[in-house]
Amino acid sequence: MQSHNATQNRVRRTVNDLVMAEMFLVQATIESATVIGNGINELGKQITRQEDTDIRSISSLLQRIADDAVEPYASRYEYFRGMINAPD
Repeated sequence: MQSHNATQNRVRRTVNDLVMAEMFLVQATIESATVIGNGINELGKQITRQEDTDIRSISSLLQRIADDAVEPYASRYEYFRGMINAPD
């Protein structure tokens, strides 16, 4: 009987972890899409001001967009791993 309860508890914990991981993934995807959308708008504004635009500023903007778009995934993954590894 204890073996059955232990198995049920592991299954329940695994399902809970999976649901949390999916929620974090959805949140990170929404934030990342927002960052990319805002970055595209900013890039468009920068390109339309051609006299002020040089390749380095566009390159640095693209790098910043990429870094900012990855950050929500990285921070949620780190938090999630901490949750899973925390003692009960």
